[in-house]
Amino acid sequence: MSTFVLVHGAWHGGWVWQRVVPALRAAGHEVYTPTLTGLSDRAHLLNPQVGLSTHVQDIVALLETHDARDVVLVGHSYAGQVITGVADRVPERLAKRIHLDAFVGDDGDAAIDLLPTTVAGHYRESVAGPGYGWLIPVRSLEKLGVTDEADVDWLTPRLTPHPWLTYTEPLRLTGKGEHVPAAFIECVDWMRVFTPQAEKAAARGWPTHEVATGHEAMVTAPDELAAVLLDVAAA
Repeated sequence: MSTFVLVHGAWHGGWVWQRVVPALRAAGHEVYTPTLTGLSDRAHLLNPQVGLSTHVQDIVALLETHDARDVVLVGHSYAGQVITGVADRVPERLAKRIHLDAFVGDDGDAAIDLLPTTVAGHYRESVAGPGYGWLIPVRSLEKLGVTDEADVDWLTPRLTPHPWLTYTEPLRLTGKGEHVPAAFIECVDWMRVFTPQAEKAAARGWPTHEVATGHEAMVTAPDELAAVLLDVAAA
């Protein structure tokens, strides 16, 4: 059986995978859901120096500390950058990486430059205003495709501002991660910010899949997402 490491996106924490984990464990897999530095239950560590390299090191340290191997590394949204960096650092520990509605970056790419121009503009405006120049305030859940009141009520008090440096610090890759098999899952029932990333993945020959839900698939369609993750891991 594999070890799944599920890496959350901006504003979230490891808790966001709660509805997906039981199905993966029921299938016999080990599962880790770390929270990245400066977010959620680790928000007390937030400072302007927390960047992409910090989060890559978070996951590398987890894998090394647990001596995890044959890992299926899943990155949601922003964490596409993180798992790309991790694959470059410790490719020998990974069986596969799965980008879930996530960035597909190359060496030198910063996350903010991978967003559509209009969305990137909204990020920059919010950082310059209520983000005090170094934080990305929490985005509207409705814009992320979360409309069920119970889901909104569950998510809202748990979300925290995200460090801006993680979106402006570019990936630094050596090419070692290119041999780690990769796949892409796109969430298709929202504004589809990550469609260009899905197209990039397909152009590289990655298997691509769709889940008919909003961006927060682990919340709004956990069973469907778990089924796709298991299928991709087994492929």
